[in-house]
Amino acid sequence: MRIVFMGTPDFSVPSLEKLYTSSEIEIKLVITQPDKPRGRGQKLAATPIKKRALELGLETLETANVNQKDIVEKIRGLSPDIIVVVAFGQKLSQEILDIPPYGCVNLHASLLPEYRGASPIHRAIIDGKKVTGVTTMYMAEGWDTGDMIYKEEVKIEETDTVGILHDKLASIGAELLLKTLLAIERGLAPREEQDHSKASYTGKIDKNTGAIDWQKSSLTIYNLVRGVNPWPGAYTHYKGETIKIWQTRLVESSSLNEGEVVPGTIVRADTQEGLVVRTGDGFLEIVELQIPGRKKMLARELLNGYTINIGESFELKL
Repeated sequence: MRIVFMGTPDFSVPSLEKLYTSSEIEIKLVITQPDKPRGRGQKLAATPIKKRALELGLETLETANVNQKDIVEKIRGLSPDIIVVVAFGQKLSQEILDIPPYGCVNLHASLLPEYRGASPIHRAIIDGKKVTGVTTMYMAEGWDTGDMIYKEEVKIEETDTVGILHDKLASIGAELLLKTLLAIERGLAPREEQDHSKASYTGKIDKNTGAIDWQKSSLTIYNLVRGVNPWPGAYTHYKGETIKIWQTRLVESSSLNEGEVVPGTIVRADTQEGLVVRTGDGFLEIVELQIPGRKKMLARELLNGYTINIGESFELKL
């Protein structure tokens, strides 16, 4: 089976690797987004999928617009049996969708039709879901609206961050994608229309997504911190400084008797009892955090040399 592969971020890499190792798959071209400035030096860097494709000796093509005429003709000239798309980041025109005889197949990191769109992994954790998964589907013109082929559920552990869940789904999704392509080639692939009335959508995650509103419940904040770790990271403000919050722990309210204090108030701050903050419905322990100019630290270790005062408050600022 001759394929053109389209992908961009780290999530795409296990799928490319899995298809590359199959004797039944021939990857004719890998298309990805252009190199972009990254890091403090803002030097141009290849996308993760371009970097891995070059390591595997595959031909790559970078474009900000896959639908331009010369690229469409290049794809057509390769006569792919199928086009595979994994977190590519661009919408394909109907002209491209019509090129391969087996159509275009996408791997999406949710159990469709739930969480269509750009950030399904983040949102599943932020929303406190217990289960998510991956779906393969035939592509249509709309975002994540095509007929489904296979789904696989994945349990979300209470300690999963978006980084941990991302890697789980990328690995499981790669296996499901290969299964999908082989089933299509053999004429055995199922096809199920999505129930569009049950669709939900996720927008893009940005830095403001990580702002902690201490008026929210302890569980809501706990899930937010997990759902934006490692990127963009949860944060709060203390004495005018931005503090990143990397890990929290739910605290039994019955173990604390602090009277009437407003959400955001620091109620514990020492190396023995840790760092505990009032929330909208209880208390939350901050386990790991990062102050400006310092690396991530356990709160109990940070408190050995950094003063955080009981009775003062963490604040919400976007």
